[in-house]
Amino acid sequence: MSVVVVDLLRQLLSPPAEHRLDVRDRVVVITGAGTGIGRALAEKLYASGASVALIDIDQAAAAAVGRSMGERALVVRADVSDRIGMREAISRVRERFGRIDVVVANAGVVPEPATIRTMNPGDFDRVIGINVTGVFNTVHPALEDIVAAKGHVVVVSSAAAFAPGMAGSPYMVSKAAVEQFGRALRVELAAVGATAGVAYFGIVDTAMTHGTLDEDELGADLGALLPWPLNLRITVRDAAESIADGIARRAARTIAPPQWEPYALFRGVINVVLDSRLARDPRVHDLIHRVEQRVIDVDHPVTPVPR
Repeated sequence: MSVVVVDLLRQLLSPPAEHRLDVRDRVVVITGAGTGIGRALAEKLYASGASVALIDIDQAAAAAVGRSMGERALVVRADVSDRIGMREAISRVRERFGRIDVVVANAGVVPEPATIRTMNPGDFDRVIGINVTGVFNTVHPALEDIVAAKGHVVVVSSAAAFAPGMAGSPYMVSKAAVEQFGRALRVELAAVGATAGVAYFGIVDTAMTHGTLDEDELGADLGALLPWPLNLRITVRDAAESIADGIARRAARTIAPPQWEPYALFRGVINVVLDSRLARDPRVHDLIHRVEQRVIDVDHPVTPVPR
């Protein structure tokens, strides 16, 4: 499927002009706003006239972004996995600006490479706590505001939601869960005149990507298994543009880069074949053995296998 066809489908599925969402004079909440995609999106929407609430666990990073803006920026330190803390953070936004029109649940983490057999259960809990529960904690306390404003919610998933998850299953599990959360929210909010969408990304050139794929030998080998064009990277600016465009169109979903679109559309067929091929691939077997050996070498607990 060409980029031209993808763009045509996007135009056909876009809402009429009168239903588009102009962020000028609107209030946007963004988690993970101190770095990466969140920062790029905050800067773009602020430049478009929005008031922006920058929520991040790293207050120094978020404050640096806020200082580059002005009075329409609010910096709030909060951990998305802390439900009470996020409720208080959303209350601070409401108190400052009087309303909330758009929420972007962007904060997320990746685990250290490990198989399900060898991973530390605490690592699994941490990823789910931030990537899944954190999305709920971000969105839920703001929903009455979104309904009142007939606003829009974006939850950031990933192409990982429909790709095999060997050696990184907590991340794939979490992004698949976020996808389903966003789809359910889209249908529910439609009944009250508000909207929601899911943002999917392939490989985004962020510090997290560098640490996971570039600076880690096993991560690099795992990344090398991705065929062209799925191994194409986009910048954080590209990712921010995709989300901003989706907000304006009240899009049910956005995918960047667009080369992932065919996989997303035909994943049911592709994954049946792909899972079978990967399960038989000696390169994958070798990678799994190396991941498990490294985990064992650094004294991570290994769950005994009954004999």
